[in-house]
Amino acid sequence: MLEQLVERSSDVEWGVAFLEDGPMVERLQSAGVATCVLPAGRLRDARRYGATVVALARRLRKQRASAVVGWMAKAQLYGGPAALLARIPAVWYQLGMPAPPGTLDRMATVLPAREVLAVSHATGRAQARLRPSRAIRVVYPGVALDQFDPSALPPPKTLRRELGLPVDRPLVGIFGRLQAWKGVHVLIDAMRQVLSRHSDTYCVVVGGSHSLEPEYPEQLRRSIRRLGLEEHVALVGLRADVPRWMNAVDIVVHASLNEPFGIVLLEAMALGKPMIAGSSGGPAEIVTDGVDGLLVPYGDATQLSASLIRLLDDPALAGRLAESARRRAHDFSIERFRGGVESAIRDAANGSPRAKR
Repeated sequence: MLEQLVERSSDVEWGVAFLEDGPMVERLQSAGVATCVLPAGRLRDARRYGATVVALARRLRKQRASAVVGWMAKAQLYGGPAALLARIPAVWYQLGMPAPPGTLDRMATVLPAREVLAVSHATGRAQARLRPSRAIRVVYPGVALDQFDPSALPPPKTLRRELGLPVDRPLVGIFGRLQAWKGVHVLIDAMRQVLSRHSDTYCVVVGGSHSLEPEYPEQLRRSIRRLGLEEHVALVGLRADVPRWMNAVDIVVHASLNEPFGIVLLEAMALGKPMIAGSSGGPAEIVTDGVDGLLVPYGDATQLSASLIRLLDDPALAGRLAESARRRAHDFSIERFRGGVESAIRDAANGSPRAKR
């Protein structure tokens, strides 16, 4: 999302300050975006924290920045105070689903900001429960329609051969990092019931491990072995060529708990894939049940399996949902996303936020 925002902007000249080094620094530099790295260390190091805020404020003054955008709550912990020191407005993008006990979100909300940009109305409602009250504007992310264009990719059977996937079996895919809230374990449980009716179905899990839950991938592997699904479920790890993997599958499942938005859904829709998603949070704002996808309660493997069986039983339904989904994806263009963020920046710089709750 950040790359999509800053690489092709027409109205805003972006500079990106990273709090630690990494591959994205070089990627943005290669794209012609001004970047710097301000090694922040750990938040609990008060001296280091203060020095990072001062260094950021100094850089903002030197570059005569008009506004600061905190990319998620943690960035606002630095951007908000730095903007105050530099005497410019701050906004920040809430990309998660805040909860009152969430210390990081609460701290970010306390710090100065002209507006909080919310990734969905569901996120905006959750953010509004935090105090002090801040103006909130919903800015939906976009999907790279050119990257997730089925006409620009090889057909599914060709991709399956190239990727080492079964060519002539129904293929279900789930895409996301391996954390419990992403719900991969729910899909694995559902597969047991799907196989009772469609015994040749295959499931591919595309996503890498996460440092906060390093044990989760092994938990999934144990579940696969315990349920006897070794010939039906594959964990293929992190992949850079996600459009190819996604275009190879027949059905995309999104099983995340309380998902703030769900960009994977947009990617699947752009490719014209029938999909199943959770019935709460951001996905319910993207998908209309029975029109451009199917919605099921999070964590309900029985209903998830029933929806998968429904699509596998009824290819005509799957085709109708996929066609509608492809049209729906065009409501979430990168240009609209970028325009929403840039509009918030202009309003903040002009001192006139127009919040949309």
